[in-house]
Amino acid sequence: MYSNGDPISEDHHFQDHIEHQVPVQIYLEQLHRDIGYVERVTQSFIKVNSTYYNRGLYTFISRPGY
Repeated sequence: MYSNGDPISEDHHFQDHIEHQVPVQIYLEQLHRDIGYVERVTQSFIKVNSTYYNRGLYTFISRPGY
């Protein structure tokens, strides 16, 4: 499905991560900001750990097996 370190950006990527409970790591530029499970996906935001992250500002990385 996804390898550790794969960037994810499409709705179906996030839905897969919700369905299979695969954690994601979140970066703002090169700085690590959070890691957790995707709770919700909207057109503009991804909710992880009760926080909404703007899809245009943050980078989301798949972390299966974390």
